[in-house]
Amino acid sequence: MSVEEGKGCYIPIGHDYEGAPKQLPLDKVVSILGASIESNQRKAIGQNLKFDIPILARHGIKLSAFLADTMLMSYVLNSTGTRHSMDRMAEHYLQLSTIKYTDVTGTASKQINFSKVDIATATNYAAEDADITLRLYKHLENLLKGQNSQLNLLEAIEYPLVLALVTTETNGAKIDKDKLAAHSKELGEKIEILTKEAYKLGGQEFNLDSPKQLLEILYEKQGLPVLQKTPKGQPSTNEATLQRLAEEYDLPKVILEYRTLAKLKSTYTDSLIAMENPVTKRIHTSYHQAVTSTGRLSSTEPNLQNIPIKTAEGRRIREAFVPEKGNVLISADYSQIELRIMAHLSGDKNLTNAFNNNLDVHSATAAEIFRVDIKDVDSNQRRSAKAINFGLMYGMSAFGLTKQLDITRAEAQSYLDTYFERYTGVRDYMDNVRAEAKKDLYVETIMGRRLYVNEINAANGLRRQAAERAAINAPLQGSAADIIKKAMLDVDTWIANEAPDTTKMIMQVHDELILEAKKSESEEVLSKVKEIMEAAVDLDIPLIVEASIGSNWNEAH
Repeated sequence: MSVEEGKGCYIPIGHDYEGAPKQLPLDKVVSILGASIESNQRKAIGQNLKFDIPILARHGIKLSAFLADTMLMSYVLNSTGTRHSMDRMAEHYLQLSTIKYTDVTGTASKQINFSKVDIATATNYAAEDADITLRLYKHLENLLKGQNSQLNLLEAIEYPLVLALVTTETNGAKIDKDKLAAHSKELGEKIEILTKEAYKLGGQEFNLDSPKQLLEILYEKQGLPVLQKTPKGQPSTNEATLQRLAEEYDLPKVILEYRTLAKLKSTYTDSLIAMENPVTKRIHTSYHQAVTSTGRLSSTEPNLQNIPIKTAEGRRIREAFVPEKGNVLISADYSQIELRIMAHLSGDKNLTNAFNNNLDVHSATAAEIFRVDIKDVDSNQRRSAKAINFGLMYGMSAFGLTKQLDITRAEAQSYLDTYFERYTGVRDYMDNVRAEAKKDLYVETIMGRRLYVNEINAANGLRRQAAERAAINAPLQGSAADIIKKAMLDVDTWIANEAPDTTKMIMQVHDELILEAKKSESEEVLSKVKEIMEAAVDLDIPLIVEASIGSNWNEAH
């Protein structure tokens, strides 16, 4: 702990190395310190408090409010200015080099438990942590003075979200281990078949996971064309290169299938079983508020955001997420949220008309581009329009559209030209965003989250274009992130007040919230959650939430 800059203290309670001095008993420290922390919680400052709050709670110390979190202060101030670990922030903001955890515990096989670190060394490390956190708070408080939109984001969204995420993580998700084990076995059999097929096509046995051996087989033995090289000048074996080669050759196609299944097996079907908590019999992911540049949450152990939804194998993994007996899962997902935000920000009359009249937006776009009646739009025209609608949000050029739709460059350019003739509001919005970003070096979301694009005036064309694409996409993706965070807070508040014994929020993935509720009350919960999420923010375009109930996550989605 620290209450004054330049000073810090450490209370040792569990050091058990040979010759360790007698220490205060844990229960005594908890009773004295716990009461003090709880009565002064609104003065509490921490670095990544989401990590500390559940640990304090495990010892009966309840932190239901706090003054500040330095990690989130730095993140809201500038998400890309630095990484937001205490060590990196100390270097960036205070020009101080800190004692690292591995400096006192060692690394790899020689790493020792913190309880084995001598108390004098542990004190220097731990007291410095607290002191640096206090110094960072004072420094960041100064930098945030007068930055009203960032301060509002902290107070209204990021700080309350810490507590909502703690609850969601603690709730955890139940998995069907038998289903995962069966799926893992099947994946293993398919991987074995693909491996043998690769050996046959390659003319010899080789390690499919070794880029070096793959390079030799594909380029030296098989003589496949070199489409791309690594920075070291060797032929590439990355995903994009293999996908292009797979259009004409069988071996790259088999390698890609192998990689997909091997990743699913190692990342999900095998590791989810190992991640189940032996006490709760559930898996408890960790959400990260200060990682992505746009404000979106990310998650690890497991990474819930990357479970594929478009493949049968990915859907089977979702089927293994199940409720307790007598419960069901509810999935509530924002429909086309980034396109709706584009309509709101641009005020484009055609896009606004499509959403306000509940038209299929991709069919409406196709009708405008191909100059046909909406009822005469065919599936290919709709697919092209969908590629344009989503592509534009990521700053896609005619070249990108050419590759995606497998059409000529002239056709792609013609589609884009027609789009901007019909959607003048979108064109003007994109032009204005680029111009403002060039002037300010940042863009903002609907809620005022600031996203810096420092290279938008770079002399290097590729860097400049990447920054321009980011400038267009960041307000859309960032606003979507802010809206789902606000929805999480509103749903969490409703559950705490109205349904604490019957409903739990168990996951957040992209624009989707997943809840577990008693089957007997699920229809009522679904209706209420949908209502809360659709009212999370007030846009010129209606927010629509698609929600459904299922006996597993895939069925509910």
